[in-house]
Amino acid sequence: MNIRAAISRKPWILAVGVLALVGLWMGSGLFTNQEIMSNTSQIRAPGDSGAAVKVQVETLVAESVTRIISVYGRTAPARKVEIAAETEGRVEVINARRGQRLSKGQAILTLDMRDRRAHLNQAEASVREHETAYKGQRSLQEDGYVSETQIAETLAKLEAARAELLRARIDLGNRIVSAPFDGVIQEREVEIGDFVRSGDKIVTFVDDLTLIVTGTLAEQEVAHIEVGESATAKLVTGEEVTGRVRYLSPVADEATRTFLIELEIDNKNGALLAGVTAEMQLESGDVWAHRISPALLTLDPDGEIGVMVVDAQERAKFMPVVIEKSGTNGVWVSGLDESSRVIIVGQGFVRPGQKIDAVRASASSTTALAAESRL
Repeated sequence: MNIRAAISRKPWILAVGVLALVGLWMGSGLFTNQEIMSNTSQIRAPGDSGAAVKVQVETLVAESVTRIISVYGRTAPARKVEIAAETEGRVEVINARRGQRLSKGQAILTLDMRDRRAHLNQAEASVREHETAYKGQRSLQEDGYVSETQIAETLAKLEAARAELLRARIDLGNRIVSAPFDGVIQEREVEIGDFVRSGDKIVTFVDDLTLIVTGTLAEQEVAHIEVGESATAKLVTGEEVTGRVRYLSPVADEATRTFLIELEIDNKNGALLAGVTAEMQLESGDVWAHRISPALLTLDPDGEIGVMVVDAQERAKFMPVVIEKSGTNGVWVSGLDESSRVIIVGQGFVRPGQKIDAVRASASSTTALAAESRL
């Protein structure tokens, strides 16, 4: 009761007490933090103390492999044309439907006759008239009744009539629109009854019996590829086909600095589809490379890809590499020495320059690594 009375008479005593308790609690925490920081500062990563880091290594010897360049692209018809009308007229007959396969010369559609037959008959009659006149004047020329000027004038009229006859025959033939080569109708722009003029688009016709896979090559890769070389292509639909390089751009694209490449593949049976994604596999010569598991690849601080090896001074060393080929049993990389001791276990715990206690990989480790490479 005396304490309560004292606090009620002098409330500042309670505030001082609470402040003292808070001060004692904060002071105890400061000492604890200093102790924790002191203990934590003694924790070191493997190798920081100067002791050698124990890792497993395997000596790999380079082998000659064929460098493979992978290029992603799309399949496309070898030829694609937009057939336009070469004369005017109304569509009278549709001879082929969209998607139908045609041989060269088969009719696609037919325009109406209009006055083409009459024009042709008139042109034929005009030619006969001028031929008769020319022959008569030639016979009179021998007797001196006709001059050279008259003969030349009649001959000019004859040639003009012959030209008009030729135009009439061409115009008559143009009323039938035919396939320019073996292929398939992709699109048709007109129907029966439509009137078309010379130059109007009628049909989109494609040659899908030969396909091309188009893609782009980097500046570093174009020097290894030549026109006429064989290559393979894997289509997203599952087919794998062989073809030949038919075109390689001599000038790089200004925006991407890449070179256009075209691979020509045979599609005589029409089984392959145009417009699907494909991956070209281009052989670009032999190179000495090492086969490793992709799991051994790492990046340096600059983002360069490489592997960790053990040098002659028994220290870790980062070696930049170039992936030359990949497969189900690993990747082949160039850039290493002909015989290199590659760290296969523990490469993620060492830094370049650290002392290494290299342990040769056991048979079981090597088998495990090989199994990992096959994954």
